[in-house]
Amino acid sequence: MLPGAVEQDQFTVVYQPIVTLGGRSGAGWPGGAMVGVEALVRWRHPRFGVLTPEAFIGLAEETGQIVPLGRRVLELACRQAAEWRELRPDGAGAPYVSVNLTARQTREADLVDQVARILDETGLPAQMLQLELTESEMMSTADEPMRALDGLAAMGVRIAIDDFGTGYSNLAYLRRLPVHTLKLAGPFVDDFGSARRHDPDGEKIVRMLVELAHSLRLTVTAEGVETADQAERLCQVDCDSAQGYLFARPLPPGEITRRLRAAPAPAPVTVLPGTELPERGQSVLLPHVLSRK
Repeated sequence: MLPGAVEQDQFTVVYQPIVTLGGRSGAGWPGGAMVGVEALVRWRHPRFGVLTPEAFIGLAEETGQIVPLGRRVLELACRQAAEWRELRPDGAGAPYVSVNLTARQTREADLVDQVARILDETGLPAQMLQLELTESEMMSTADEPMRALDGLAAMGVRIAIDDFGTGYSNLAYLRRLPVHTLKLAGPFVDDFGSARRHDPDGEKIVRMLVELAHSLRLTVTAEGVETADQAERLCQVDCDSAQGYLFARPLPPGEITRRLRAAPAPAPVTVLPGTELPERGQSVLLPHVLSRK
């Protein structure tokens, strides 16, 4: 049934905003600038209604359908991100799109060519695409998948480690992996900013991880942010961006479009002569797709 669902275009994508943590607006934290979106797949099942990934990603991985499904979601997300980019002069202020990859997909020999083709067909610049792998999947990749990630990064595509801190936490890998962003796992944020359950040691760990990432020119996105107190403390430790129900639940494309049209366009950035452009994680924050969320 799953192969037929891909062929019959039964899958759709919703998008959860990723916002900056640089400061509060008059409307509070939800007013932070939307710099990216995480693309999350949904199955519009003809019998059971809309299904979240927990109901079908495992089956897709077991049957090998994760590859065509992942390709389809990447196409949808890149096409949508390209349309959002058209809403902004020169694409300034348009959100990047973040799409999840699985280890199975990284083993596809033509992965780099697939991504290049999709970017070319949709017109989305490579730097507006972020591809995510979980920490355990990233650490388990062999030489061939690693070459694919290197190839994608060389194209300008950003690479992110999802759920960082829940897997092997092999910090030595960060020096040689083509990584631009760390996405802190939700458990790190759960007790952050809670007067009742505040964990000082947990906050020290988060601060250390953010400092480590920045020292390696990586950006940091916190996941699962649900309260203003959590956002406040993440801001205090210089976390770059965040996503979670505090800012928005996953939204249909039309709602993201409405928000982009309502938000003022950012002022153009002027690069002074002799000024170097940002490297790796300091570059423009970038959008996620095959997630279990």
